[in-house]
Amino acid sequence: MSVLNITLGYFIAIVAISACTRALVAWQWPKWSFLAEFIAAFSLAASRLEVQTISEVGQWAVGLGPEVTLTLLFLTITVHAVIMQGVSGNPSVTVMRFLQKDGEAVAVLLSLASQLAGAQLALLLAGWYWAMELTDMHMLKNLMAAECSTSLRVPLIQGATAEAVSALIFHLAHLSLEHRSQLLQIPSLTLPPLSYTNYTSAYVNPSLASALTFTCPGHTFLEYVLVYWLGPLIGMTLALLLYTGNIPALFTKNLLYSKKTRFRLPKGRMSAE
Repeated sequence: MSVLNITLGYFIAIVAISACTRALVAWQWPKWSFLAEFIAAFSLAASRLEVQTISEVGQWAVGLGPEVTLTLLFLTITVHAVIMQGVSGNPSVTVMRFLQKDGEAVAVLLSLASQLAGAQLALLLAGWYWAMELTDMHMLKNLMAAECSTSLRVPLIQGATAEAVSALIFHLAHLSLEHRSQLLQIPSLTLPPLSYTNYTSAYVNPSLASALTFTCPGHTFLEYVLVYWLGPLIGMTLALLLYTGNIPALFTKNLLYSKKTRFRLPKGRMSAE
């Protein structure tokens, strides 16, 4: 069996399981949104872990070049956006909705916990999948699992800044295209992972980063939190402030944009009145 066949089979299995469980949750427990967030975080992390494997060892193990990695990354994000409409699997998006007063605190906390749990389950599944050593690439990944390469390749402040800028771009695009066609939203979801790739991999997703790089040596847990959790949250907050002019959950006054009267009466009519 070729490496690509096995990899595609893995992706298809993840998509099928995620789509079926997402449909089941929407049918049986439509109000339990945290379950949908769990599935979304699991699906995204499980797929990205395989993309990361190809990126790290695919080229020199089985000859899969960067073009394969970019293609699979785009397909992963595209399929995730299609089958997970209405949920994000991204804690920074969940917090943004809370700051927009679109959700209660308890529901937000449940969603955040579910997203982190879903990503960790994906990491456990990927570890089991690598341990099967179906190809030379997966055998090498299994041997290197404990000594994986960290995605944080720059100093902490620079890394946090890169994640914040990537999150700023992502959330501005997300807010601008939120009510537009799904075909217009997908490119905005793809841009951040392609920027600052050599710095932090621009995950713009705390739960995804916790599965993909927190277990790698080279940095402490708190250092990873600073870059991959705090950075995206800062970028998200700035994006919301720039887009709306305020943070609805914190204050109602518009700090950036003045409200202008939409309809104005003619001067002659006003004087006559």
